[in-house]
Amino acid sequence: MAMNRMRVPRRRGRDRRPEKKKRCKLCGRKVEVIDYKDVDLISSFMTERAKMVPRRTSGNCAKHQRILARAIKRARTMALVPYNVD
Repeated sequence: MAMNRMRVPRRRGRDRRPEKKKRCKLCGRKVEVIDYKDVDLISSFMTERAKMVPRRTSGNCAKHQRILARAIKRARTMALVPYNVD
């Protein structure tokens, strides 16, 4: 019979290298105004299911994420981008 031994948990978090901090793409381009009619820019910050990409994923700063969210909501109201994709 095999002995019952307690398994030693592996340390996963310590072995990985620290991830590189994401920079705001919009700050790099020095964008001050995000127009709701600029569908190409807006759709790059949306998933395939037409959801807004969160700040931690996109790397946007808080200021640009608020402006971007407002532009996405306005574009949805004007039917330039969909609310959802089924």
